[in-house]
Amino acid sequence: MKGKFLLNKEIQNGSCFDLELMKDIENRKDLELLLSEFYKVVMKDAEIGHHFDDLDLKSHLPIIVDFWEKVLFGNPVYYGNPLVVHQILHDKYKLQSEHFDLWVEVFSGKVDENFAGENAENAKMRAKIVAQSLNQRLNKDPDSSGLVEISN
Repeated sequence: MKGKFLLNKEIQNGSCFDLELMKDIENRKDLELLLSEFYKVVMKDAEIGHHFDDLDLKSHLPIIVDFWEKVLFGNPVYYGNPLVVHQILHDKYKLQSEHFDLWVEVFSGKVDENFAGENAENAKMRAKIVAQSLNQRLNKDPDSSGLVEISN
């Protein structure tokens, strides 16, 4: 984890989290909390919020939770294609590299605010991989494989 550890507390971005009181991401309920908190931020963000203007969060949340449940726990509950969904967004408003960077920053921050442990670290690492893959594919980076790995 980034930041400084001091008496079992982590100081990050001016906030202090007691790591002893934080649990790891363990189940679907934890993912629902994480993603709800994430969308509260990104939907209002000045730089990337417009990408979420047409998002029906009530119907989207179970799908994105399915995605992360498959990514983190290997449960076969997501059968969609994240590239197709993001291609539609990209066609409407170009998803730039900076947008993916901010997405990862907010996602990782919400993980760190709410969880600590192996799955939490894995979630942050996988978010970076997913963002990089989508960015490369959507922005036609010639070094891209265009694949979003979601298997465990």
